[in-house]
Amino acid sequence: MSEPPPPAPLSGAHARPVDVSERVLLLDVLRGFALCGVFVSNSFSWFSGRALLTREQTQALSASPLEAVVTALYYFFVNQKFVVLFSFLFGLGFSIQLTRAEARGIPIVPLYSRRLLVLLGIGVTHMFALWVGDVLSTYALVGFALLLFRRSSDRTVLTWALVLIGGVPLLVSALQHFVPLLMSGAQVAAEAAKASEAQEAQARTRFLEGLSSGSFQLAQAANAQYAVFVLPQLKRLLWMGVTLGRFLLGLLAGRYLLLQDVERHRTSHRRMLVWGGVVGVLGNGAWVVVQRLRIVGLVDPAKDHWMFALPTLQELGFLGLAAVYVAAFALLSQREQWWKVQEVLAPVGRMALTHYLLQTVVSLCIYDGWGLGLVGQMTPSRCVALTLTLFALQVPVSQWWLSRFRFGPAEWLWRSLTYGRAQPMRLAPRSTVEPSVG
Repeated sequence: MSEPPPPAPLSGAHARPVDVSERVLLLDVLRGFALCGVFVSNSFSWFSGRALLTREQTQALSASPLEAVVTALYYFFVNQKFVVLFSFLFGLGFSIQLTRAEARGIPIVPLYSRRLLVLLGIGVTHMFALWVGDVLSTYALVGFALLLFRRSSDRTVLTWALVLIGGVPLLVSALQHFVPLLMSGAQVAAEAAKASEAQEAQARTRFLEGLSSGSFQLAQAANAQYAVFVLPQLKRLLWMGVTLGRFLLGLLAGRYLLLQDVERHRTSHRRMLVWGGVVGVLGNGAWVVVQRLRIVGLVDPAKDHWMFALPTLQELGFLGLAAVYVAAFALLSQREQWWKVQEVLAPVGRMALTHYLLQTVVSLCIYDGWGLGLVGQMTPSRCVALTLTLFALQVPVSQWWLSRFRFGPAEWLWRSLTYGRAQPMRLAPRSTVEPSVG
């Protein structure tokens, strides 16, 4: 069967932001859901300082049965799954923007490049001025690579996605593990690994000391120094490659209208629910078991050579549960009783950039030493409870704001800089229609 001809360019077409009526509701709902999970993940690991503590300190905070359960649930259901979901939605959003640009006869490369450059500026500012864990700058840089696949076949896109998500990380992990053993021997390789871990631990300790200080200047200087330390590392480059793979899965899903036409893909979503659950349980379950074995000293990465494959297995677990979340929301969106949940999450998803940046600002005020000074002190259960409470407050704020304005503040800035002109912010007043008589 021959491919349908491309849509004819619209006369007088010009680049403009998507109107509210053109938005895909399910994408906004999933984006709001993903933002909640990302907030929990960022707070649990980084804002609270948990990722900067020693193993003994983290174990002390999770010593009680309740905290141990919360920690296990976090690593099984939350850790990295919502980052995967966010990346997937980014790629799917690109697919939709590409389709609409082609329908209007607008070249996608100049428009999307400006969009990415603005996002990069916001992300770099966010990273160095506020928080090292910024993801916006990474998305912007990887987004330029995504442009290279806009004309690629579905098979090419899928192949590259699988290679970037599974093949390359597995190969690099194997090389990092076995090459030092073959070149220098087990003892020298173990000493080099310990030296690298010690350097990383020192950097994290300095970062935590800066965040714990009562000075905003010292805290942000420590943040910038830690950013300079982590940016050149190989694992960040690998993470960017994995992110591109996730983007490509979203691009492929957008081409097949997986979330734009849920009714037609109900069978596919049911299969994703089942197989995603199987892969997710096996991948995440294996990681949880191995981590417990490491704690009790039954496995050692330096001696048990099979553990080099664990990160790839873990990534499959991330993808599996993220697929479960996508499929579950897609199927539930067809049920009328689920519409109220969509009404809660969709406004947050429409203001995802604003809320992402706001979450950083609020979290720094709560955790850093110049604020409430809770960094390194929160138990997992209290951290999760506080984060969910803050997210719950963002829901009515989103609804109130979008009842008056077209975009969130950060979204307005992003669009205005992208299109080179200030976008209309306020919603047009609703026209009043007099009721008919009789």
